[in-house]
Order: sequence, then structure tokens, then C-alpha cells
Amino acid sequence: MTTTTHSAPKTGVRIGAAFAVALMGLTLMVVTGHVQAATLHDAAHDVRHATGFPCH
Repeated sequence: MTTTTHSAPKTGVRIGAAFAVALMGLTLMVVTGHVQAATLHDAAHDVRHATGFPCH
């Protein structure tokens, strides 16, 4: 019989992951804040069609 022990991630890993997620969120906000409204609408419309969600 073998036993396996799992250790929790170190604090540095958690901070790095939180920083990465915050950076991605900030990037998304900046990019969508500077794009034209028609471009966002078209992108959202295409995603709805690609996922099979009816939008008309």
C-alpha cells in the first residue's frame, strides 16, 4: 500500500496567479475600452452564432 501526500501551493504561486488574472482583466478592459462599438457588436454577434445561441 502506498500513500500520497499533497501539499498546498506556496503563497508565491497564488500571488503570481492572482497577478496574472488581474493583468488579463486589465488588458481586456483597456482593449475593449478603445475599440469601436460596431466592432464589439460584430464580435459578440459572431460568438452568439458560433455557439448556436439564437439572436434574431
